[in-house]
Amino acid sequence: MEPAPRVPVSALPAHAGSRVEIAGWLYNRRSSGKIHFLQVRDGTGVVQAVVGKGDVPPDLFERCETLAQETSLIVRGVVRADARAPLGVEIGADSVEVVQIAEPYPLGKKEHGPDFLLTQRHLWLRSRKPWAVLRVRDSVIRAIRDFFHKEGFLCVDAPVFTPAACEGTTTLFGVDYFDLGKAYLTQSGQLYSEAAAMAHGKVYCFGPVFRAERSKTRRHLTEFWMVEPEAAFYTLNDVMSLAERFLEAVVARTLEERREELKILERDPVPLERVRAPFPRISYDEAVEKIRSAGGAIEWGEDFGSPQETALSASYDRPVMVHRYPAQVKAFYMKRDPSDARVALCVDVLAPEGVGEIIGGSQREDDLEALLGRVREHKLPQEAFEWYLDLRRYGSVPHGGFGLGLERTVGWICGLEHVREAIPFPRMMYRIVP
Repeated sequence: MEPAPRVPVSALPAHAGSRVEIAGWLYNRRSSGKIHFLQVRDGTGVVQAVVGKGDVPPDLFERCETLAQETSLIVRGVVRADARAPLGVEIGADSVEVVQIAEPYPLGKKEHGPDFLLTQRHLWLRSRKPWAVLRVRDSVIRAIRDFFHKEGFLCVDAPVFTPAACEGTTTLFGVDYFDLGKAYLTQSGQLYSEAAAMAHGKVYCFGPVFRAERSKTRRHLTEFWMVEPEAAFYTLNDVMSLAERFLEAVVARTLEERREELKILERDPVPLERVRAPFPRISYDEAVEKIRSAGGAIEWGEDFGSPQETALSASYDRPVMVHRYPAQVKAFYMKRDPSDARVALCVDVLAPEGVGEIIGGSQREDDLEALLGRVREHKLPQEAFEWYLDLRRYGSVPHGGFGLGLERTVGWICGLEHVREAIPFPRMMYRIVP
């Protein structure tokens, strides 16, 4: 037969009536007398290849009846319109080339517990829901980078090894760093982004960060990805406006590209369609009153936990911005409000539907003496922060930024129960394999 062009499954509708080749894996198989129906996936989608008894050699037809799930195949045939198929097409196969017959697949059709599935994560990624999640994640990542490029931000990634903590010392992973003593896996690239912002005006970093928190909640991972924009001459209001535009753009782009994946995940798109600016903005004081009115227990000065964030977000159909938290529960680098020194010029963006905080940001302290005082107050090693203090010695300006956790954001968009599903290979307090 004539050679057939290899076409990704996702592009098959554009090739109706043509003979093509697809390369992939057997996702499912059923037989009906003289016909085999092979569900073949290639990473871009799943299509049904119909193998008739008279369309292929007899030995190949018999072999198709014994193919195990995940057997790798090259299938050739004519693309035919089929309104019942998810893609609207199927393949009338005239050739099935077996690349490798798979061993019995450990992920059967029966229900498996989460621990088993996480141990088999390297294989579970092939299943429909994890497949859909990672495609959503890809769209979110590209939307993030495209947004900041359009806004004039330069990508300047921060180091993973750092000499000190930027948000306290109790949640650090320490490593021996040659003859220089202890180094730590980064909790955040923010401090380095501040330095880069003084060189380029508007920057962002985007990479993995690490938190040694002994937490088993559905919102926490030990290793996750964070995007952190930072801009010179930004006030708290500028930070909030940027966060608002950013979230709206990321969600809109994902809805544009990944409607089919959201269907696979059974995610109702309506709440995501409501993610439109402007977002409600309330002060910490107002938030405390709302939590108390809803029957929640909170004292002024306490940070919000999951119950408080859930109670707050339940009042809104889109993300809500809570600003000016008590300075005592926030990081040392956050600037105090000149009109009320008890509170910091900071903001948390709480996603709806009980997701909680997905963005935390602030205007940074730009006064050298004030920042020195905070370093001492938090008992941080001043010598490790001398380079950071230099940013206030040489041309200090008002500036600010925020951090967004990628996995929490993907989990929210996908409607996932746990952030461990939002990253290819999750790292948690009790899991480091595969």
